Order: sequence, then structure tokens, then C-alpha cells
Amino acid sequence: MKPIISLFSTCLFLAVFVSCNKTVRVSTTYFGGKIMNPKSNHVILYAMDKVIDTFSINAENKFGGTLDSIQEGLYYFVHGNENQFLYIEPKDSIMLSLNTWDFDESLVFSGIGAERNNLLIDCFLQFEKDEITFYKYNSLKPTSFKAKVDSIISIREDTYAAYVKRHPTETQKFKEVLKIALTYPVYARIESYPISHAKKMKLERFPTLPLSFYEYRKDVDINKDALMYYKPYSKYITNYLYNATYANRHAPMQNNFTSNFTVDLLNTIDAKVSSKTFKNAFLKQTLISHFYKKSTCDINNNEFEVYFALSSNEKDKNLVRKLLKDNQTIHKNHEIENFYVHDFTNASYAIQDVIKDKNTFLFFWSSKYVSKPYVRARINYLSNKYPNVQFLTLKIDGDSTDQIKNLDIKKQFFIDRNSGANSFLTSKMTRSLLINKKGILTNGFASITSRNIYTQLDHLNNN
Repeated sequence: MKPIISLFSTCLFLAVFVSCNKTVRVSTTYFGGKIMNPKSNHVILYAMDKVIDTFSINAENKFGGTLDSIQEGLYYFVHGNENQFLYIEPKDSIMLSLNTWDFDESLVFSGIGAERNNLLIDCFLQFEKDEITFYKYNSLKPTSFKAKVDSIISIREDTYAAYVKRHPTETQKFKEVLKIALTYPVYARIESYPISHAKKMKLERFPTLPLSFYEYRKDVDINKDALMYYKPYSKYITNYLYNATYANRHAPMQNNFTSNFTVDLLNTIDAKVSSKTFKNAFLKQTLISHFYKKSTCDINNNEFEVYFALSSNEKDKNLVRKLLKDNQTIHKNHEIENFYVHDFTNASYAIQDVIKDKNTFLFFWSSKYVSKPYVRARINYLSNKYPNVQFLTLKIDGDSTDQIKNLDIKKQFFIDRNSGANSFLTSKMTRSLLINKKGILTNGFASITSRNIYTQLDHLNNN
């Protein structure tokens, strides 16, 4: 296992305003850097879901600027379809260097405040590497698994103690974030163990656990709004809520979640999470993700009724109402109604002509919910796997600049605001339609991210 604390040179990156040879304490807070192979012309800095500032990238691939009235805490920056967290204190002068071809692995910070952020990046990379390790551990019996994770937690706690000892004046806020970055990823694996073990070993019951299995829970606070977007924290909370719901009365599930499980999970979130912001976010995420995993236009109204009763976020509820409306507008076993699409020469086509006599997968997408690289990778993969199905991408509210590179241009279209397709796309969320050679919908709300899509495409491909 690679040590979490890495030693970094203090001069990994030449900043615009700070020299490698000397560090000057400034009175303002600065954030900037250099991005090799940039994917867009800007970098956006966020605090939770609030935009703090947008920085333009110049011809030398550099960006930067001062931050007024910045508060100490976790922030994250977004470039292209990638993002990463950083910790900022007032009067920090933080510069980053990264290559988008290897975004997280190449990311290095320098300047005032760099040591904290390089340490957090090491924690993140370790979290990613632990995936393989814990996959193997999930086949172990509970006592053996617990011994393994206790050893890992001990190492992480030693790392934390060593850092605190070397930095006696470190702020309490950062020490809390560091402790979470080091230990919560392990706690999250412990919460997922019963589910993962039962699934991997194909068990009909969850394993019997020792009394000390969840002893860390007494030190965990699941209602920290400021950490809601921080992956080590949010991942732990998610795993904990699922585990607590399973422990209620549910048997292991190999594939889809039952409607009863979804309802119970929504109620678990309501009971366990006191933070209104956090609760509403988890309620929406749970309802929508479970719906998409099923990859079907069949709706269980009970799930949605419970959601509407528990959520207090009207914006979220309006989005879900639109999703329901979209789902009810067109259905399987019906002929698709005609609407018009545009190619990237702005030529217009009737969709019934485009799909005539062809098994077709229509994927409607918006950059708000899915990235171009993901669409490209997914569509190319499915196109190769199912040669008897034509895969068409249709950008919602698109224009002639929305082409996806390295994806067959003849299979790309967009719909404008006047298209009849908008009648079943009011939520603007991604949606897929499966249509057979006769022009009949075999699935009115398929999901490109669902495992169930493979069975559905197998049937379409072979008929």
C-alpha cells in the first residue's frame, strides 16, 4: 500500500506571482495554476453548489485571481467534466498544476496552503486504489474482514496523529476534514461489507456480525452540511443509510431494488438525517437513481408519493413532477409520434424517416446531466456490442456546435426548442427510447446507465 503522506518538492510549479525561491505571505487569498491540455477555456471554483468565481485560461494555459472575503473550508474546482476538492484558508496562495489526460494523478499544489491539499489528494488517490483491495476483502468472513480493516484504520490514525504532531497550530476545521479524508473511506467499506459479502458469496441472508463491527459509529456525525459534496463523507453517509435500511427487514438483493426497499430507504433518510439540505438531496438522489436503474417506464406511485411527502425542496419536487409527466407522455407498445431533429449542417429530418425499418436506440442527452466523453464512450461501446441496432444521440436544446468528437457524425442530431420531442423531455434529463423495426416502442424510458439495458438491447438486436 502506498503511503498516504507523500513528500512533494516545494517548486513543482512556477506561479505567476510567487517565486520558487521564496514564499511571501500576502494579505489576500490567491488561487490559480496551469492546466496542460485544457478541455475548456475556464476554471470554476465552488463552495457546495455556489459559484465563488470563474477564472479564464489564457494562451499559456494559466489562470488565477484573488478571492475576496474567502472563508476557511473545503471548496472544489471544475474544469471540463472533471472536478477536485481543495482546502482554502484566508491569505493562502494556492497554485495547481495538472494534465487533463491524467487529471487526478497529475494534480499537484504549490504555494501557501499546498501541503494540506497535496495530502488530501493523496487521500483521494488512496481511496480509489482501495477499490481492488476491498473487493478481495469482501469474500472474507466477518471476523477476518474486521481484522483487516482495523489494521488499515490504525495506519490511517497514525498518519493523522503524525500530521497533527508536526503541525501543532493547525486549525481544528482542517484536522476534522483530514480525519474524515483518512478514515471515512474505510468506514464506508465497512458499511457496505454485509451487502457486498452477501452478493459476492450469493447468500440469501446477511452474515452475522460481531458486536464491535460498527463501533466507530459513535464518533460519526452524519449531518454536516458543509461536507455534503465531499466524496469521502457523502459516500460513507450513503453506504450507512443503505445498510441501515437493509438491516430493517430486507434480504440481500442481487439486481434491482424493490419498491418496498426504496420506500423504506426514503423513510430511513427522513429519520436519520436531520439536516434539511442534506435530507432533501439524498431523497431526490435515491428516488431518481432507483428509477433509472430499473430502465423502464413502469412507475410505482408509492415511491413517488412518499418522496413528495418527505421532501421540502420545491425545486427538486418540480423536477420529479416533470420526470413523471415525461414518463406518462409516451409508452411502450405504441408507435412513436413524429418529431423533427437537426444534423450538424442544420438540415432537418423527420424522426420516423430516420428510424424507418431499423431497430433503434434514441438517446436524448443534456450536458447538465451527462458529459460528452461519457456519451461517446458509452455509445461507441454499445454500437459495437449490438450491430443490429442503430444508436442515435440527440442533444436536448442543442445547436450545430454540440457535436461529440470521435462519435459517428451521421448518428448525431440535436433538437431545438420548437421540436415536438420537448413534449416528453420537460425535465431535460437523459432518456432513451428503444424502437423496433416496425416503429413500435419496446421501452419508453430506458436508461443507458442501467444493467438492465443489456437484456433489453439483446432482445432488440436479435429480432
